[in-house]
Amino acid sequence: MGITLTEAAAEHIRKFLDNRGAGIGIRLGVRTSGCSGMAYVLEFADEAEQDDQVFEDHGVKVLVDPKSLLYLDGTELDYTREGLNEGFKFNNPNVKDACGCGESFTV
Repeated sequence: MGITLTEAAAEHIRKFLDNRGAGIGIRLGVRTSGCSGMAYVLEFADEAEQDDQVFEDHGVKVLVDPKSLLYLDGTELDYTREGLNEGFKFNNPNVKDACGCGESFTV
């Protein structure tokens, strides 16, 4: 299945990479955190690691390590604005439950 981006997310990432002046894409992963167990990690990627899975959508590369891909496969990354709030939204079909604050999830 892989990882996909909406056009809004891809455009936002492209702007960040252009402003930064470096990077081949973004790295998406998970880490143990929060009251539900797992939290998303999103950072710039300057180079690919040997075991990274690389997905490209709307001209943006998303790098994911194999362990994180178990939890992220099929995820769509969106960028939304709701009132004064804006940010990335993870549409992850693997999530079974999430904490009330939205910071962590369980698969």
